[in-house]
Amino acid sequence: MTNSTYRWVIVAAGGLLGCVAIGGMFSLPVFLQPMAKETGWSVTGISSAMTIGFLAMAFTSMIWGTLSDRFGPLPVVLTGSVVLAASLALASQTTSLVAFQFVFGGLVGAATAAIFAPMMACVTGWFDTHRSLAVSLVSAGMGMAPMTMSPLAAWLISNHDWRTAMLIVSGVVGAIMIPVSLLVRRPPALADAQAAVASENGEPAMTLAQALRSPQFIILIATNFFCCATHSGPIIHTVSYAITCGIPMVAAVTIYSVEGLAGMGGRIAFGLLGDRFGAKRVLVFGLLAQAFGALGYAFVRELAAFYAVAAVFGFIYAGTMPLYSVLVRENFPLRMMGTVIGGTAMAGSLGMATGPLAGGLIYDTFASYTWLYVGSWAVGIGAFLIMMTFRPMPAARPTAVPAAA
Repeated sequence: MTNSTYRWVIVAAGGLLGCVAIGGMFSLPVFLQPMAKETGWSVTGISSAMTIGFLAMAFTSMIWGTLSDRFGPLPVVLTGSVVLAASLALASQTTSLVAFQFVFGGLVGAATAAIFAPMMACVTGWFDTHRSLAVSLVSAGMGMAPMTMSPLAAWLISNHDWRTAMLIVSGVVGAIMIPVSLLVRRPPALADAQAAVASENGEPAMTLAQALRSPQFIILIATNFFCCATHSGPIIHTVSYAITCGIPMVAAVTIYSVEGLAGMGGRIAFGLLGDRFGAKRVLVFGLLAQAFGALGYAFVRELAAFYAVAAVFGFIYAGTMPLYSVLVRENFPLRMMGTVIGGTAMAGSLGMATGPLAGGLIYDTFASYTWLYVGSWAVGIGAFLIMMTFRPMPAARPTAVPAAA
């Protein structure tokens, strides 16, 4: 059943939902400078909304994942789609920084979390073959946000005030995500309780508590935290950094788009390499390369140089991300995919939460982003060293079939 052609519909739906959801949340870096000028709010204060958003994603990722394990992914992603569109609309009408931080940070972040872990868990359950490719394609769809939603936001902010632009973004989010979420289906292997038990044949035999205490889970969440902390600051603040270097807003946003385009290729390439050489080996290499890619931004000032670094950095950091879900599927039972992937997403969101605030504080303190990129390099080396210690979970033996009498 997992070879059904409908599995590719699930991949397409996951990629589109992720693209629009991530794009809606990550439109904030595009709004950052115009909002600061119009409202008088500090760059640090506005950036903190992203930090709060990532914290909200962290604290809700496992909850959404567990709900998708229990009730299926459709009601979870549908709820997230409705809440995301409504939250963006509400954020556009806020009149104080605190209210904006709460609405954009708390509600938008929590709603975005309802898409990632449930959809990644859903896709891994639909595929016995081409699993890394499928996960990579969904991740590539998410990576299209900088090439679609970010330019849209930049065009809107160039022609409207930030409130109107954000309100229009909320309408686009709702118009796309709500209908697409209705296409999502639970993996056939988990269609009923009996199939769920049968699907564990040959998988590690463990309870959820044992899974969450295992060294494999702890290493994965620690690595994902440091990995995301590495690229969070560069992702969130590079547009603002380019503007401080004298690059116009519309041109600066294209740096983000180059990074996203390269990331699409990176996601697919790293996924295919993971199938060929092993997910852990490719992830370790990617983490080391990511650290030096982040450092590269500290040495650029011109648009062409930004493009070059963005292409390399985007290819590498985006390429590493699908491999976490592949490693989870290889090491944990299918029936707990939502919860375990939600746990790794929680750690990643906490890592992402460090970048907006750290970058804002560094810029407000030094009037420069150099130390942000140096710090990202150091954190990236930490992620590489942690992942080096990962060892696969011992596989359970297949359940014996009683001999006929």
